[in-house]
Amino acid sequence: MIILLSFGSKHMLILISYDVETKTLEGKKRLRKISRICLKYGMRVQNSVFECHVNASQKILLTQEITNAADLNCDSIRIYELGNRYKGRVEHYGVKSIDDVKSDVIIV
Repeated sequence: MIILLSFGSKHMLILISYDVETKTLEGKKRLRKISRICLKYGMRVQNSVFECHVNASQKILLTQEITNAADLNCDSIRIYELGNRYKGRVEHYGVKSIDDVKSDVIIV
């Protein structure tokens, strides 16, 4: 499978964080499902935090997929839109530095 990710000016950076109740087997399944959904659109930067470069329609689809997978009575999902001028808004300190993607990426 080849996926082409294009990071043009119409794309934005969004930050997704979630807290899923995992006391039950169903909760553990939701946690894994939400993680897999986020990995389709971006990269993990912390245990339950993802950075995703998406366009507006991808953001809508991502939001729908996550909220459909979550139990909103006991789980919490937060989506922060940083836009396409995020470079001066993101600071990182410590380990797990992630290179900024400036051009198209092909994932095979």
